[in-house]
Amino acid sequence: MIKVYGMPTCPYCDYVHEQIKDRTDEFEYINIGENIRNMSAFTRMRDTSPVFDNCKKTGDVGIPAFVFEDGTISIDPADAGLREYGKADACSIADHKSGRKGC
Repeated sequence: MIKVYGMPTCPYCDYVHEQIKDRTDEFEYINIGENIRNMSAFTRMRDTSPVFDNCKKTGDVGIPAFVFEDGTISIDPADAGLREYGKADACSIADHKSGRKGC
């Protein structure tokens, strides 16, 4: 099972969530904004994993983040077999702000 850390106010996370929402046997979506335990778990991971070093340098949060069964962490949706936001078949920030989901 791949754990996916994200939150619904993030258009990148929303795009990933639409791809996995019916695939609960493969993915567990963890909304870091839902409760402090989720945020704390993500923050601990972000603070200790070098995967997030560039995110921290550029001021990015680092979500969506993927944790694989072997403990490997990635911030690249392709590593989980998913489409990345911003590709030709993705929706725009304007689409997301207007409520469009899973473009």
